[in-house]
Amino acid sequence: MPSPPVSPAPRPGPPRPAPRPGPPPAAARPAARPAAVAARTEPSAPAPQPSPVTAASADPSRWGRVDDEGTIYLRTDDGERVVGSWKAGPPAEGLVHFARRFDDMLTEVELLAARLTAGGGDPKQTLTAARGLRGGLEEAAVVGDLPGLAARLDEVVALAEQGVSAARSARDAQRAASVARKEELAVEAETLATEATQWKQAGDRFTAILDEWRTIRGIDRKTDEQLWKRFSKAREAFNRRRGSHFADLDRQRGAARAAKEELVVEAEKLSGSEDWGPTAARFRDLMTEWKAAGRAQKDTDDALWQRFRSAQDAFFARRSATFDERDAEFAANAEAKKALLVEAEKIDTSDPAAARNALRVLQERWEEIGKVPRDDIRPLEARLKAVEDRVREAGERQWRRTDPEAEARVAQFRDRVAQFEAQAEKAEAAGDTRRAEQAREQAAQWREWLVTAEQAVQTR
Repeated sequence: MPSPPVSPAPRPGPPRPAPRPGPPPAAARPAARPAAVAARTEPSAPAPQPSPVTAASADPSRWGRVDDEGTIYLRTDDGERVVGSWKAGPPAEGLVHFARRFDDMLTEVELLAARLTAGGGDPKQTLTAARGLRGGLEEAAVVGDLPGLAARLDEVVALAEQGVSAARSARDAQRAASVARKEELAVEAETLATEATQWKQAGDRFTAILDEWRTIRGIDRKTDEQLWKRFSKAREAFNRRRGSHFADLDRQRGAARAAKEELVVEAEKLSGSEDWGPTAARFRDLMTEWKAAGRAQKDTDDALWQRFRSAQDAFFARRSATFDERDAEFAANAEAKKALLVEAEKIDTSDPAAARNALRVLQERWEEIGKVPRDDIRPLEARLKAVEDRVREAGERQWRRTDPEAEARVAQFRDRVAQFEAQAEKAEAAGDTRRAEQAREQAAQWREWLVTAEQAVQTR
């Protein structure tokens, strides 16, 4: 018969006190299931209720015995089994020692169960530890309720298996969610790569997608690499398209800069011109061409615009000063002509010849005064014509009354017609179209008088 196993002698010391009366040990109390564990377990497979395993150290003789030789026996359904021997003291202490070893195992099992149900333990590690304890339970050198402890370990194993299954399901769900999210990000990146035109916003979005991408975990390597290839390809396509856009933009800006430099050079040449009308029209055309040229680089465009605007302002400032001076001169001319008209409107027409002479002198002075503002031309010309009509009508009335020298008058009318026609030709040759027009009008008037005089001579 083989020798029974000998337990190592413990250090001398007082025996452990028996447990105090009170609530049953942890093994005998139903363990609460925290919400975290409940959330990870399958709803259709609730955790088994714990078995009431009694601590052995309170009454070791209930589970085993020790003989006078110090051999420790465990009672089982199949009879007694030697679990060890005790040589360190009285045999009764040996039985208590092996019962405490059982209690230590029970405590370890309950700690596994407590961590598992509290959600603080790894279900897989707990399952491995529980299976290890369960596998060695048949040969354990302890005295206690081994069938109850075996049932309790089976419960812990079942609970750990549920936890492992729930963790696997959670990982699968997390993986599916991670895959779905990266799919969404990849699709968004592909859309941006082909459709985005707001380059800065799209670039910032790619950066944000990449930052989020790096935080997503739990995807198998193959799937993750496939999704990454899609995202990376989309980002490269976007970068190429953006690079091409800005390359085209640089070319356009270069062309715009060259065109605007030419416009600036022409504007600076025109800034000293005194050909006011055509130059102002050309500046308007230059402005139209400037807008059509597009934009160069901002600093270059701003510098060119400053040069162009300075040249334009210089020309129009000179023109404005010239026009202001001219307007002041024209206004003075208008006042002079108004004063002359006051004098002309006082001509005494009782002596038509003297009236005509006075009118002729006033007309010469009128022409010498020069131009007036545009708005004053018609009113002043109308008043002068009224004086001319009054003098002419006075002469016609006299002529109709008496005509002792009709032939001489006809000759005089011819001379006046020739005189005014000569004045018109001279003024036109000098480029004074207005004076030429006035001379023609006077020549036409005298020609009408000439026709009337000739008719009168013919019908005397």
